[in-house]
Amino acid sequence: MKVNVVTLDNGKAGTVDLADAVFGLPSRPDILHQVVRWQLAKRQAGTHDTKEIAEVSGTGKKPHKQKGTGRARQGSMRSPQFRGGAIIFGPTPRSHAFGLNKKIRALGLKTALSDKQREGKLFVIDQAALPEGKTSGLAKKLKALGWTSALFIDGAAVDERFLRAATNLIGIDVLPSIGANVYDILHRDVLVLTKAAVEQLQARLS
Repeated sequence: MKVNVVTLDNGKAGTVDLADAVFGLPSRPDILHQVVRWQLAKRQAGTHDTKEIAEVSGTGKKPHKQKGTGRARQGSMRSPQFRGGAIIFGPTPRSHAFGLNKKIRALGLKTALSDKQREGKLFVIDQAALPEGKTSGLAKKLKALGWTSALFIDGAAVDERFLRAATNLIGIDVLPSIGANVYDILHRDVLVLTKAAVEQLQARLS
């Protein structure tokens, strides 16, 4: 399919062909759900921790004798039934990541790209470059285009001045093509690809 290429000044810059195998797939919410869960699980720190009986501060002395007091038998004041005692079977540091088939991950990315194209929220620009590198200048351009929540995906490398200008704008994210992922695509309303990004994504996913 052919898509118009625009500039950041809202001018025309020709057309580009989008491969149906990457940008023309049917919607698969189940696949998107799997991939987003996989991404978020990998991000989770897993640093939660509680103290077991060996880690709790306190004496190891037996609170009272075993028999003859009329009270329940106790072996340690660090036991969980006492105030300030241990936590039994509490969470410990671990990784929440789990495996996901490469084909599912690739299908998820293609599905996310296809959904944006189908919804009319995918735009192709000639290049994501900003010679002056000013946030105010970029903000004016994006306001004129109507892009308040957008993910920009560039080629192998992102223009440093464009990235610096976009960093201060709420709702605007910038990634190189290698960093394209399902979560960030779905997180923003508009997806903006450069011509270089289109070429690299099609080569990577075809």
